[in-house]
Amino acid sequence: MIVISDTTPIISLLKTGHLGLLNQLYQQVCVPQAVWRELTGNPAYLEEAKIIETANFLSVVNIENTKSVNILRSVTGLDAGESEALILFDEQNANLLLMDERKGRSVAKQLHIKHIGTAGILMLAYDRNLISAAEVKVCIDTMLMSGIRESTKNYAIQLWSTLD
Repeated sequence: MIVISDTTPIISLLKTGHLGLLNQLYQQVCVPQAVWRELTGNPAYLEEAKIIETANFLSVVNIENTKSVNILRSVTGLDAGESEALILFDEQNANLLLMDERKGRSVAKQLHIKHIGTAGILMLAYDRNLISAAEVKVCIDTMLMSGIRESTKNYAIQLWSTLD
């Protein structure tokens, strides 16, 4: 299975202490260069970058068609990481895209790309007995306190209420 990820699911799982779920669920997750730069290039997050850099289940894959990335960015208004993730999905003939941002997920849906967000990853891990309901709740609370985007926040609140 080829899995491509945007930045936010990786950051969200890192913040909740569950980055390893990606390894348990998918064994290998590919990220484009723009996502890797977002994950490791901010000097304010050196400790987090070290964790990302040592996560051997994350692999950086170069985009072959940068022109497609630029066109997608221009047409949709997506950032570089989201655009590269969508193009990489196509180039790698991937099976799954990990993405949280509403606009990016909307584009993925229009392109008939199978995608899942962080809350969905947590529920999949819960369904496979990799984490408990209590851990899912803590993760969602952590994500909400971290200021995640509104679309993910609404979905996370719905998930949280189903685990009560």
